[in-house]
Amino acid sequence: MKKIVLSLALLALLSSCKDETQEKLDAAKDALKEEVNETIDSATIKANIKIDSLKEKTKAKIDSAKLKSAEKMEEAAQKLKESVKK
Repeated sequence: MKKIVLSLALLALLSSCKDETQEKLDAAKDALKEEVNETIDSATIKANIKIDSLKEKTKAKIDSAKLKSAEKMEEAAQKLKESVKK
């Protein structure tokens, strides 16, 4: 009889702990989910900043290359005009 009572008491204790444990697990899961979302958001913002910076640098290099090629074209045109005049 004592064993039955002790078994029932142990089952009651374990089942009550199970509810608390489940609540703690749910809270931990929610906290982890929130932390992962914040990390993803932070990484996305950093990536967007780097992409924007890279776009600006690339655009600046392309504009510089366009100016240099335009200058070379003008020089070639001048040389061609001079050679035609001679």
